Amino acid sequence: MTVREFEPAGEWAEELAELRRRRQLAARMGGEEAVAKYKARGRQTARERIEALLDEGSFRELGRITGKGKYDEEGRLLDLQAVNAIIGTGRVGGRKLVVSADDYTIRAGSSEGSISDKWVYAERLALGQQMPLVRLVDTAGGSVKLLQQMAAAKIPGYGNWPGVELLKTVPVVGVALGACAGLGAVKVLLSHFSVMVRDQAQVFAAGPPVVKQAYGIEIDKNDLGGYKVHRKSALVHNEAVDEADALRQVRQFLSYLPRSAHQLPARLPPTDDPARADDWLKDAIPHDRRKIYDPRRIMAALFDRDSIFEIGRYQGGSVITALARLDGWPVGVLCSDPKVAGGAMTTAAAYKTERHAKLCDTFGLPMVNLVDQPGNATGPEAELAGTLLGAVRVVTTIEDVRIPWLSIIMRRAFGMAGGMHAPKLFPALNYRFAWPSARWGSIPIEGGVDAAHKAEIEAAADPAAARAALEARYHRIGSPYRTAEQFGILDIIDPRETRALLCDWIEDARAVLENERRPR
Repeated sequence: MTVREFEPAGEWAEELAELRRRRQLAARMGGEEAVAKYKARGRQTARERIEALLDEGSFRELGRITGKGKYDEEGRLLDLQAVNAIIGTGRVGGRKLVVSADDYTIRAGSSEGSISDKWVYAERLALGQQMPLVRLVDTAGGSVKLLQQMAAAKIPGYGNWPGVELLKTVPVVGVALGACAGLGAVKVLLSHFSVMVRDQAQVFAAGPPVVKQAYGIEIDKNDLGGYKVHRKSALVHNEAVDEADALRQVRQFLSYLPRSAHQLPARLPPTDDPARADDWLKDAIPHDRRKIYDPRRIMAALFDRDSIFEIGRYQGGSVITALARLDGWPVGVLCSDPKVAGGAMTTAAAYKTERHAKLCDTFGLPMVNLVDQPGNATGPEAELAGTLLGAVRVVTTIEDVRIPWLSIIMRRAFGMAGGMHAPKLFPALNYRFAWPSARWGSIPIEGGVDAAHKAEIEAAADPAAARAALEARYHRIGSPYRTAEQFGILDIIDPRETRALLCDWIEDARAVLENERRPR
């Protein structure tokens, strides 16, 4: 909705003229020179970012004339400097949300140029009205100059900021568009999805000047908190090539989610045949168990075309986390990637899995898990990283979710990590299928044979042949068909049947979720 501007007229013409003037003064942001300097760096202003994010003409600004006024001796307004927080409501894809943006052209977005009640109000509005919240963060953080303004120090924190409660209730997105330090970093990270612009945004507890003062270390801001750092740290989910890409990702992420945790995600009109069966899937898993494959190609074959939105691609790479659609319905996705750490459960992968399961459980997204899990990562580095502790956290998280869950065991499900492919306490919510290429057990056969038959293999005239014969025998015993004979797996399916099965299941999964969220 475009807010209509009226001409000052009538008995209140003078007051209405002042209102118009105040709005015009506030719209200058940091002033012509500051705005020009900022845009010369190839960046959009806060207002331009809001317009680029939202549906055209849908922004309704709140607190438009909040700021610091200057007056003459008679109390007449001379000037108005707006605060550096711009808030309001708007729409993305026709759906309403709250947006809060930092205006870097005013005091570099720092606290000395703000009134905290304004941005906190936006957060409380999102919670109270149960609307998604998007934070466009570009702030230098706190400033010692704030002490002069307040004439006193304040214990850190905002008692009326519902940051944690928001995460339980509505989708929250943090976008890092510049150097986000201190509170700015928290605004980015205290979210369900975060994205930062490469080489433009940084996220850290404190910037290079503070690091130099505290540790005597001179470091570039990108080396301290740029996207290459957070690819590894997992502090920020995704990276973007530019601001337009960052905002595109925000819009796409929100398209899978409901307005709040009390509703369910919406279905888009189906654009793909539920019965589509890509013939190459029959050979997607190499017959040679030592060869790897492309899991993302398998994902593309199973979910609606062009519907996959990956989250955290460069973190905990042995597991892929994503949102996607089945016959138009949104779902969460977990998928093993044997190209990274052999697909093993690492500490980073455990955190990533836990994070994604919580997101999907909060917002009613059924989970599809494509499993090729050789077990927890082993070795000195894995033990030092506390891999087993991460795995235990995954167990406790998965057993706590209450969303329908379907696992397709494509290749391996071994050990503790293999057992974490789905919740066990509520089997009625879970389906478990396997491809003919699947194998499972307490440990992988290849390594297990060496451990259990070491002496026999070493004593053989041809150790390699002896090992191969033993492995072949154990693989025959470990055939998934033997498990299916005992109803230890719901069914073994041809890989080409998978998409049709998933599209049939999603209908029932949605019915379960609708019943669960119906008021009692």
